Amino acid sequence: MSAVTARSTLAAVRGDRVRALQHALYRAAKADPGRRFHTLHDKVYRKDVVARAWEQVRRNRGAAGIDNITLSMVEGYGVDRLLDELVCELQDGSYRPLPARRVFIPKPGSEERRPLSIPAVRDRIVQTALKIVLESVFEADFLGCSFGARPKRSTHDALQVLLDESWRGRRWVVETDVANCFEAIPHDKLMQAVEERVCDRKTLALVRAFLEAGVLEGGSPRRVVTGTPQGGCVSPLMANVYLHRLDRAWDRGRDGTLVRYIDDLVVMCESRQQADHALARITALLADLGLEPKAAKTRIVHLTEGGEGFDFLGFHHRLVRARGRTGAKRVVFLARWPSRKAAQHARDRIRELTARSRLLVPVDTVIRQVNAFLRGWAGYFRYGNSARMFDKMQTYALHRAAIFVANRHKRSRAWGWRIVAYASPDHFGLLNLAGTVLAPRPNRPWRSPNAGGERRR
Repeated sequence: MSAVTARSTLAAVRGDRVRALQHALYRAAKADPGRRFHTLHDKVYRKDVVARAWEQVRRNRGAAGIDNITLSMVEGYGVDRLLDELVCELQDGSYRPLPARRVFIPKPGSEERRPLSIPAVRDRIVQTALKIVLESVFEADFLGCSFGARPKRSTHDALQVLLDESWRGRRWVVETDVANCFEAIPHDKLMQAVEERVCDRKTLALVRAFLEAGVLEGGSPRRVVTGTPQGGCVSPLMANVYLHRLDRAWDRGRDGTLVRYIDDLVVMCESRQQADHALARITALLADLGLEPKAAKTRIVHLTEGGEGFDFLGFHHRLVRARGRTGAKRVVFLARWPSRKAAQHARDRIRELTARSRLLVPVDTVIRQVNAFLRGWAGYFRYGNSARMFDKMQTYALHRAAIFVANRHKRSRAWGWRIVAYASPDHFGLLNLAGTVLAPRPNRPWRSPNAGGERRR
């Protein structure tokens, strides 16, 4: 047996054991909604759990924290050696997380910058191990209106709810998101939410240690009393645990259908009166949690044929009438396609990959990189009414490839277009997006069992 095969077999065995642990915790939590778990810490530092956490951290890649230790440096040091050290530190209580490295990344289609906290690799491993254990407990409580950062749930599951509810006549939409959610969650109230299910003092101390580790910004550490830093492996789970209180309170009322993707919220309502009441109730519930809706992204939209739409999870949603034969009945439904921000982000990325500054990069390498981006971008947006936008993006990518080839050979753009669009039978291998769209339908599964991959020309 080769070393690679042995490692794969070992990982599979560990995975089975970890899944068995998760299933046991989930079943116990589901069977007794009032149960508080008092022996979880020993499961966090189980070697198979920590090894599974390392596999996830390595698969997600990511940059180094304030200690400048990268994933490749960990592999050079010895993965088993590091994991054994972390297990020992968690067992004897000497483990202390480092402050996260704070960076600011641009928001696509906006001049705003989003704060991102990057924990050290060793801290990411422990956070992931903690998440593996706690997620199983809290998943038993989470409601159907919550979709973000949850196993076996995706953005397209949330989008399907919008389509179904619109089809049922809920065409007044309240859209908002929580202002500065990850930075604004009060630590004390978050710990109270965690303590509803966990009474293990060592596990609670570990959660609080991550919350209070702070960030390194401008060369100096900054301790905070609010927030679960965005970028931490356990932060999305903590946000869901806290906002579950909103879901739970909403579930007891009749103010429309709530769809929450972590801090992005949409409520589908039947009337303007219900929408006004829903917005007031969301504002009040968030205030009880010490949070508030972002004013710039909060509004009520009435979906009408030919009227305005709204953006949610990268898609623009609008009520349209289906095309059909003359005289045939054409239904009205909620269509969706890539939003302006999503389309602009794609154009910016393609332009970056085909920029003049990259003329020394071989053409086939550039095309391969453009294809890789387009494959991922189209893989997400194909589940929508995106055919027209895909045609535009295909044409744009073709133009940028032609410009790149022309600049590389110091020729005119017209010459580059003739070479790429006409002289090359497969357009230099550029990915073909035609025919890849799978339009969703109301009250049907969004994922087609016969969905194929993208085709080349």
